[in-house]
Amino acid sequence: MRILICEDSVLLREGLVRLLEDSGHEVVAALADTAGLVDAVRESTPDLCILDVRLPPTFTDEGIRAALALRVSHPSLPLLVLSQYVEERYASDLIAAQGGPLGYLLKDRVADVTEFVESVERIAAGATVLDPEVVAQLLTRRNRDERMLRLTERERTVLALLAEGKSNNSIAGMLFLSEASVEKHITSIFQKLGFDPEDGNRRVLAALAHIENSGFADPNTTNQGGLS
Repeated sequence: MRILICEDSVLLREGLVRLLEDSGHEVVAALADTAGLVDAVRESTPDLCILDVRLPPTFTDEGIRAALALRVSHPSLPLLVLSQYVEERYASDLIAAQGGPLGYLLKDRVADVTEFVESVERIAAGATVLDPEVVAQLLTRRNRDERMLRLTERERTVLALLAEGKSNNSIAGMLFLSEASVEKHITSIFQKLGFDPEDGNRRVLAALAHIENSGFADPNTTNQGGLS
């Protein structure tokens, strides 16, 4: 797989290059900022792009804005965004955007090389992979949505695992259920939320985008993230 990296930290950037190449992938470009990102994507035609959320010059949202721009210029390009901490607003912007496969992981996940590389490969193959912490905050901050309140505790657990990119078989194993039971839970979840259960990975994006945009967040609750 051909991968483009945009990460300002030299140590993390070089570490990503090393572990991805050691895993048999080709890093076609490794950038320190977004200045030449569009040209690099056009010239190197990567199969997946990895971006940090905070990049020079302001170290605020350059990576997110670059990712959203790539969603417009290269809508089918799989994207993996890395973040130091959970920042709900940035995750929500990406989830709500239309486009190809998406990953949003905390940088701590890179330490587990095997799991990280598996996540990269699943995203490139079309999966949606969201960090469990991101999923937890999105679901918790929107728990006043009446539609979410229709879900049972088990259905919430299944939805969170789906958003992490887990397959039905994996969920069944983790929850000690039959795969048929998992499928019934999924059907029930999307009936209650008003989404088609046959939409593949987009059903996860649609559900989370719906939750985020429903406007039921408590204005007196502060963001537990804080930047990833």
